[in-house]
Amino acid sequence: MSESTGPSTKVVATIVGIVVALSVYFVLLGQRGISLIQDGGAVPVVLGIAVLVLPILGVWMVWSTIRSGFQHQHLVSRARAEGRDLDVSDLPKMPSGRVQRDAADALFAEVKGEWEADPDNWATNYRLARAYDYAGDRSRAREIMKRAVALEAADRER
Repeated sequence: MSESTGPSTKVVATIVGIVVALSVYFVLLGQRGISLIQDGGAVPVVLGIAVLVLPILGVWMVWSTIRSGFQHQHLVSRARAEGRDLDVSDLPKMPSGRVQRDAADALFAEVKGEWEADPDNWATNYRLARAYDYAGDRSRAREIMKRAVALEAADRER
């Protein structure tokens, strides 16, 4: 498979398709909310306002998700360029492709030690977030990745 038609191109095409479909849905939902408001009467107006909130929330959620994806991808690129990305290619994997639990736990312990030595470094936070993800703790992975993004942005500003 050539790089131009690799997995990342398929992912981007899928994301664009989803965003287009959601955009159409948000427009239709917004039009319905406006129609309800224009009908007049207390119940349709309140319902129309409530319906208008949904596309606003949806746009915000789509935007924040895409923005986070770009920020995370930037960290991946920078970590790889600096030779600081986690290499899990040698770790044993389950048939699903996920790193085996014992190996993920050992990786996590190693990376946590790096992080404890330098907790205000974007790269150690990025590596810890990835280790949390491999260990199956997605909520902590997201939390630490947000911190890594903020630290990396501050590092770029210096």
